[in-house]
Amino acid sequence: MEQATAQTGHPKGLWVLFGTEMWERFNFYGMRAILTLFMVNSLMMKEADSSLIYGGFLGLCYLTPMLGGFISDRFFGNRNCILLGGVMMAIGQMILFASATVFDSSLELAKTLLWIALTIIIFGNGFFKPNISSMVGSLYPKQEKSKLDTAFTIFYMGINLGAFLGQLICPILGDVKDSGGVRDIHAFKWGFLAASIAMLIGSAVFHFLKDKYVVTPEGKPLGGLPKHNDASHYEEGEAQKAEFSTTSLLVAGGVFIGLFFLFNYLLSNPLKPNAVKDYIYPIIYSLGLTLAGLIVSDKSLTKVELQRILVIYIVGFFIIFFWAAFEQAGSSLTFIADNQTDRKIFGWDMPPSMVQIFNGVFVFAFAFPFSILWDKLRAKGKEPLSTVKQAIGLGLIAISYFIIAHNVKDLGNSGLLGIQWLILLYLIQTFAELCLSPIGLSLVGKLSPKRFASLLFGVFFLSNAAGYALAGSLGALIPATGDKFKKAQELGIDLQAVLNKVITPTAEQVKLLEENQISVSNPVFVGFEIHNLFEFFMVFVVLTGLAAIVLFALTPMLRKLMNGVK
Repeated sequence: MEQATAQTGHPKGLWVLFGTEMWERFNFYGMRAILTLFMVNSLMMKEADSSLIYGGFLGLCYLTPMLGGFISDRFFGNRNCILLGGVMMAIGQMILFASATVFDSSLELAKTLLWIALTIIIFGNGFFKPNISSMVGSLYPKQEKSKLDTAFTIFYMGINLGAFLGQLICPILGDVKDSGGVRDIHAFKWGFLAASIAMLIGSAVFHFLKDKYVVTPEGKPLGGLPKHNDASHYEEGEAQKAEFSTTSLLVAGGVFIGLFFLFNYLLSNPLKPNAVKDYIYPIIYSLGLTLAGLIVSDKSLTKVELQRILVIYIVGFFIIFFWAAFEQAGSSLTFIADNQTDRKIFGWDMPPSMVQIFNGVFVFAFAFPFSILWDKLRAKGKEPLSTVKQAIGLGLIAISYFIIAHNVKDLGNSGLLGIQWLILLYLIQTFAELCLSPIGLSLVGKLSPKRFASLLFGVFFLSNAAGYALAGSLGALIPATGDKFKKAQELGIDLQAVLNKVITPTAEQVKLLEENQISVSNPVFVGFEIHNLFEFFMVFVVLTGLAAIVLFALTPMLRKLMNGVK
């Protein structure tokens, strides 16, 4: 039985996975667009706290794929994990809907439901994400692995079509303001409901089409129970099962505990305890490093396999800085769009949570051109190495933040940033994303031993997890924006003088400012006080710019470790 192949030259199963991932990303990005605004406006949380929760949530969403990948490879198989994860995420969104419904009558219950919902979504994402990504690479025969960069770019277009739809529909339904600019804090529930319905549609698409189209090159069902794996899909001499000794598992447990306490010591602040920063972030960093180390302890690994896995780890480290900068979209950039941006487009005041939609629009517009570009360069023998593409992506992120930093430099406390600059930022960051994210997925698909395929996709998503956790910490550094100065003025307090330490606020004034979610001090990053948005954005310029330079410099060494894979 021959595999069904579309006219594009790619298996029809790719389009089934494309559609499934599209609806899942609608669910995830739609919820993400309104999540922090819901926490701040309905649940009465501070912006800094919501940024930390947001970063911790996203970090755990990209850490649990390691667990989901392990369970899939050992017990359930890709198909069952995808369906389980999809249903869990739909349930989580429904609980968010409940949280956004009851907050008026019981704020504490609403917050409890928020935590329950985010926990379920985190584990649902862990089951779903690594398994659907690993199935893309399995659709192709060995002799067509060169198509994976293009295949993952097409798959990535599905991700961003879903993101576009979610970031369009969920804010329209959930982020509603009246003609006077007053937000309807009860509308967020409809955005969460739409996200839940989208996930149910995605799960149904996969369930009904998987048997017919999501098959191996020989036409056999892909992603079944591990005990039914077809040995013909392994390289000659490649082991089919990971071998972790009891000693290595015990050592990994000890290393995790040690790393947890180390990160807890480094990240916690006894004067300002925060459960997310003090416990969740250390879990993300320590568990991720521990599991990554556990894989390389497998005695069945050959020298070439070990070197290729090392490349995945090195690239993953640098991608941390990309996601730390890129994922400001859902926190600091959303707050800036809400509080200090002129969002009028042809007379229409765009909801602040919808501004990030331009990323999805641009990915959908440019994904195919980028895939064509890689194909043409490959045909001419001029295609850059995957790590070079990723270094270019990091460099573009640095450029985007340098441009936005320059344009906020003279805004002061009341000036509004033109929305065209945020649109330009998202355009440049989209080009960066297309150079980095789908290429990274493809690289993992090409470098991973098959017995570790799903687990190593989970390890790669560790870079997302750590990046998102770092994004939350950095997003919490956003200085006071225009709305804070205006509110303080209404309270009879000169916030600029307070922040510049020209005057010392009274205890009553401090309490009044804190009740209105206004900090009486500027944020500090590695000993440097951040006074304004220019300095805030320059943090990302430095981090991503340095990462781009170092990754590019390491390319000759990485080329050798890849052992012929490009």
